[in-house]
Parts: sequence; structure tokens; C-alpha cells
Amino acid sequence: MQMSKSLLLITVGVVSTSLQAQTLTKDNGAPVGDNQNSITAGENGSVLLQDVHLIQKLQRFARERIPERVVHARGTGAHGEFVASGDFSDLTVSTPFAEKGKVTPVFVRFSTVIHSKGSPETLRDPRGFATKFYTEQGNWDLVGNNLPVFFIRDAIKFPDMVHSLKPSPVTNVQDPNRFFDFFSHEPSATNMLTWVYTNLGTPASYRKMDGFGVHAYKWINPQGDVNYVKFQWKSQQGIESLRPNQVTQMQGKDFNHLTNDLYSEIGKGNYPKWDLYVKVLSPKALSKLDYNGLDATKVWLDVAEKKVGTMTLNRVPDNFFLETEQSAFAPSNLIPGIEPSEDRLLQGRVFAYADTQLYRVGANLFQLPINRPQIAIANHNQEGASNNAQTSQDVNYEPSRQLELSQDDQYKAVETKLVGTVQQKAISNPRDFYQAGVLYRSLSEQDKGDLIANLAGDLNKVSDKDVKITMVSYFYKADKNYGERLAKATNLDLAKVKNKASM
Repeated sequence: MQMSKSLLLITVGVVSTSLQAQTLTKDNGAPVGDNQNSITAGENGSVLLQDVHLIQKLQRFARERIPERVVHARGTGAHGEFVASGDFSDLTVSTPFAEKGKVTPVFVRFSTVIHSKGSPETLRDPRGFATKFYTEQGNWDLVGNNLPVFFIRDAIKFPDMVHSLKPSPVTNVQDPNRFFDFFSHEPSATNMLTWVYTNLGTPASYRKMDGFGVHAYKWINPQGDVNYVKFQWKSQQGIESLRPNQVTQMQGKDFNHLTNDLYSEIGKGNYPKWDLYVKVLSPKALSKLDYNGLDATKVWLDVAEKKVGTMTLNRVPDNFFLETEQSAFAPSNLIPGIEPSEDRLLQGRVFAYADTQLYRVGANLFQLPINRPQIAIANHNQEGASNNAQTSQDVNYEPSRQLELSQDDQYKAVETKLVGTVQQKAISNPRDFYQAGVLYRSLSEQDKGDLIANLAGDLNKVSDKDVKITMVSYFYKADKNYGERLAKATNLDLAKVKNKASM
């Protein structure tokens, strides 16, 4: 095949020429397995939202003209490295786990989820725990929280949930009347609400909290075998949270306590470390759980875990805006050996997060140093806002007789057997209250008392008594003692709570 004299390799302002055919990649540097066919549900089925390459091509094409930019929520970042604790190539072909001692550079961004950029870090909120791995296969983003579950199980509810938790569009004030009105119709949130109203919802230090991938992902090994995995970062510093009275004290003393603590300790050379653990289930074992193992409101109970590496954060950014603020994380940034599971919330996040970052930072976000993959990018995405990659190549399409970007079958999506019909209905085994009860019973008496105080503090601001009764009935269904104590703390008639719970 005739080759052109120059082949564009986009590396942010650098042009490399080569007559050698290069592998076609996504913008995060991950190789493309098939650029001719979308991923579908069977031969005649629908195109799947998880086809990251298809979505990215369409997104980039639609944004070849300059878009607006939005501001991101409050966050704090740090650089570091991940070191694999063994060779896990029997489970995944992903390079960070290829050999013992393998070092992968990382950038971590901690954040609040709901509150605005200038809000106090003392406010109750799940905490984002996002890790960008700069691998030889492209960038992999493990985007999670400091809590193992989430409020909802289907991405179609995400805008509604966030709207209810954000300030009112009328008063611009965050209001428990609004978000408990929403959650009174979402019993699936009972587990997450229990987690976030424990003291884990007000961490004392980013260094002293765990992180969770929340969703199940797929690991694929060299033989094409598939296992489902869940990720957890375990802090070597232990876990420390603020109790209700400490929150008030800290807010008056230092409402930037999380950022100040992280920067200060790294500056002193006290580099924080987290061990990464995975829980692994075969598809058969996943199907035998007595709850839906792909439900983001559930943890995998009583599943063995194994340590796969350790992360150390050892450097703070030189410039907050250039690195922390412009860092762009998305669950769609995957590499060979890792694929999304069929988790409905994750499937939506695969699209929504990438789209948000394109809107916020711009179509050429991967050219920014903090987001730039370590390997050369070779594709036909072009122009758009802040594009500083030069090109002398006339061919910006594929296939072409003049320029060929190779594709390798080993990088195609893993084949997944499908059963059933295209549908639009809820999962068949929700078990909305079960794990909230498990969590409550695992707490110490002090932590139970703090949970009741934290939760009652917001529930007592709700003026609609039916909403309060409904919410407390959910917690009663999780655990009778939990519900009884909460009914007392919110001055509700326990008989009405029990009646509601029986309905």
C-alpha cells in the first residue's frame, strides 16, 4: 500500500514524521480495535452507549467549532506513583498490573461532589477520589468516591438527584426539603444516605480516607477470559472523620482543612500512601449473589479481596489552575484489559463524564499537559478550541489508500453473550434496604449515635411530615433499632412509621 511521506503524531505542539504505520488510538492513547463497526447488541441490535470510540468520534466532530467553557467544583490534587505488588497478568492485560514493581505515574484529584468551588471543606458530602494512571497503553482514570456505593442505580436519575441536592433555583439555598422530597421517592438511596450521614461524610483529612471505584468493571486477561472486579483504595494512614461537634469547630477554625492538611504533609515529606485492593468475581459467581452485583447501591459482601499495589502521593501541583482545575477525569478513559460492566449507572457515566469535560475544558483537553497521555496520539480528530497540534497531512479520514492507521483485533471489545429483549424497566432484585441495615449494625454505639444526630439534624428541617415519615420508614425497614431511634430524634409517631414501612 502506498504510504504518504509524513504521518501525523499529535503530542501537543510536536509533530513527528514516520513512514511506519502506527496503531490507531483513542484520544487517551488507548489503541482502537475496530474503526469500521460500532459495538451492537447482537447482529441486528441497538448500538451500545459503552462504545467509547464511536461516542468520542462523534463528540469531537460536533465540537470542531469553539464551545463555551464551564467551571468545575472544588477540588485538590497531587502527583505520585503507583507500584504493582505482583504480576496479575493472569487476570488482566492492563500494564499497571503486568509485573511486580511496575511503576506508573499518577495524578489524584480529591473533591467535593455537590458543593460549589468556594465552599467550606467541612460540609457534609461524598468526596471524590479520582486517579489518573499515565500508562504505556494510554491514560486510565479510576473515578470514584470515599464511599463504596451511590444514591441511585440508573444514570437516567442523575440530573434529578443532583438538582435536588444543589441550591434551589429560586432561593439559591440548599434545602433538605428538596432533596428529601426526591429521596422519599428513591428507596434505592437508603444505603448511600446511611453511609454519607455517618462521620465518613465529613472527613478530617484526605490522607485519612479510603477510596472506592463504586462500580463493577471487567478485567480481561490475555486469553480473553472475563472477570468482574471492584476497586478499593485503603489508606495506610488510617481513617479519621470529624464528629458533629468537631465539624462546627473546624469550620470556624479552618474551612480549607482538607487542602491545607494534604499540602502541608506532602511539603513536610510525609507522603500519604494507599494500598489498592480488588475484589474479583467470575460472571458465574456474580450471577449467584443474592442481590444484583452490578447495582451501584450495593457493596460486594463477603467477597475475598487481594492487594494489587500501592500508591504514594509525593508532589503538589506547581499551579492549581493548570493542573488541578484543568485535570479532566472520565470513566471512559480506559485501557486494554479494563472494560465497563453492565452497571446502568456506570454505562451513563461513561458518556456523561467525558461529555462534561469536553464542554468544560474543550475538545482538545488531552493536549493539556495534565491530561496528556505518555504515548503519541494517532487519529483524525482535529481543530476545535485551543488546538495547538500541527499537521502537514492532507488525509484526515479513514480508510485511505494514502495513509493507513493499523488496527489490531486483540483490542476489540470483549464479546459478551446477551439474553432477553430491549427493555425499559427497573432491575428485578433491588433489595433497597438490606445493606443499609448491615452497615448500621456494623457501627459502634458512638458512630450509631452520631449517624442518628447527623441524619435527624437535616430531617428536622423538612416541613412535609409525610416526607419525614417515608424517609424514616426506609431506615426502619433497614433496621428496626435504626428506625426507632430516628423516629424519636425526629419527633415522629413510631406507629405511623411502622405502618408506612409495612406498605
